[in-house]
Amino acid sequence: MSTNTVKAERVRIFDTTLRDGEQSPGAAMTLEEKIEVAEYLDGMGVDIIEAGFPISSQGDFEAVSEIARRVKNAAVCGLARAGFKDIDRAGAAVKAAKRPRIHTFISTSPVHMKHKLQMGANAVLDAVGASVAYARKLVDDVQWSAEDATRTEHDFLCRCVELAIRSGATTINIPDTVGYATPQEFFELIAMLKNRVPNIDQAVIATHCHNDLGLAVGNSLAGVLAGARQVECTINGIGERAGNAALEEIVMALKVRGDRMPFATGINTSMLARASKLVSNVTGFPVQFNKAIVGKNAFSHESGIHQDGMLKNVETYEIMRPEDVGVKETSLVLGKLSGRHAFRKKLEQLGYHLADAAVEDAFRRFKDLADKKKVFDEDIVALVDDEIVHRQDTIVMKALKVECGIGFAPACEMTLDVEGEERRVKTTGDGPVDAIFRAIREAYPHEATLEVYQVGAVTAGTDAQANVNVRLAEDGRTVTGKGADTDTLVASAHAYVNALNKLLVKRKKQAPEALNVAR
Repeated sequence: MSTNTVKAERVRIFDTTLRDGEQSPGAAMTLEEKIEVAEYLDGMGVDIIEAGFPISSQGDFEAVSEIARRVKNAAVCGLARAGFKDIDRAGAAVKAAKRPRIHTFISTSPVHMKHKLQMGANAVLDAVGASVAYARKLVDDVQWSAEDATRTEHDFLCRCVELAIRSGATTINIPDTVGYATPQEFFELIAMLKNRVPNIDQAVIATHCHNDLGLAVGNSLAGVLAGARQVECTINGIGERAGNAALEEIVMALKVRGDRMPFATGINTSMLARASKLVSNVTGFPVQFNKAIVGKNAFSHESGIHQDGMLKNVETYEIMRPEDVGVKETSLVLGKLSGRHAFRKKLEQLGYHLADAAVEDAFRRFKDLADKKKVFDEDIVALVDDEIVHRQDTIVMKALKVECGIGFAPACEMTLDVEGEERRVKTTGDGPVDAIFRAIREAYPHEATLEVYQVGAVTAGTDAQANVNVRLAEDGRTVTGKGADTDTLVASAHAYVNALNKLLVKRKKQAPEALNVAR
């Protein structure tokens, strides 16, 4: 894992989950939910919280106003278009904040100016100067954004940025509004502004990158490397269309790769996993399992090669510690790709200390089960217990075929191995389980009576292993057999045969000759 040995320069984290994130279709939050998220972001160390777009609705205005009153440390920002009414509304909403900010914007690309604004270049320049100057009269902290900056002509973008700073903007935001840029292009764009805009040193450069091509985080980091010192992002990367740069990915990339990016944030990274869950819960948007940093599988390993490496040294396959982002621990998920090393470790965690031969037997059954279903700890307990139970069996089921349905009698074909002798039978019954039990009785005649037949599921889901208990009684002797399998009928057969084997052990202890039951 990398250690940052260079003095880290500070990068501000501007979270827009409550504004741009809420613009995701179906992601609207209630006032209470917005307050809960804002207070958590503030506690986590976010520098600026964009709480909403105050003029868009009365509800949004009230949410921004309430968040402004409650947030203790972060700057609270309201979004506004270039019109004075928007700016007035944003100013009123954030006025109670400890650190109020107005974020005003206008489009600068040819396609936006022509088709969206229907304004010429000079009119846009006039709007930039007037809007920033007006906002600066209301608050000391004004951010200006050039919407669709990455598709804007460089000469015109430089003129707009210079004017915005001269009019009072303290932060200049360069958005990749449609997620069009590549990291190299975005780096060059920020570098160009730093080189060509004469007063650029009087403002902080910010990035706001969308993820339409999956490059939002890469573009944001490229911007930081080029000189940007504020990154706009959202929890889980939620936002319009394919979303925004994900806050958790930006923060952890800077933390882990301090050797190449000597920058620091004020984020308490151990709160990231909880932030992800909180936003997922309030928006109803699930986090994909393989999502970087906060996905369910981000610190899970199923491949046998990976698990073996992890058990020897966690740095073989993990570049950060799970606790760094608020995850309790690494998870070695057992599945069909898992190896013996991880399986033995799991057995020890579950309290089993088996000889090598027993581990091999259990591992073989585990691999067979993993080919059929997802394996849980309860499944492993069931199959190991089942292996232990059947290890010294006199009677072993070798084959089973059951037919049942509407319109014909349930039938069973079975092969039992009795002390090395194979016995094949075919029977019918009132149901598939009855047919199985009759087949066992015919293959190995006995006088025991069935007292209990009970079926349960080891885990939840339609692919769960069935756990069957069978109780047999004979001449005052009572035994209980157990069987587990993804097929309930197979589990039933195993349970009955297991009970019969236990009965034979009891017979042997009382009368050795009782084992020689006539067929």
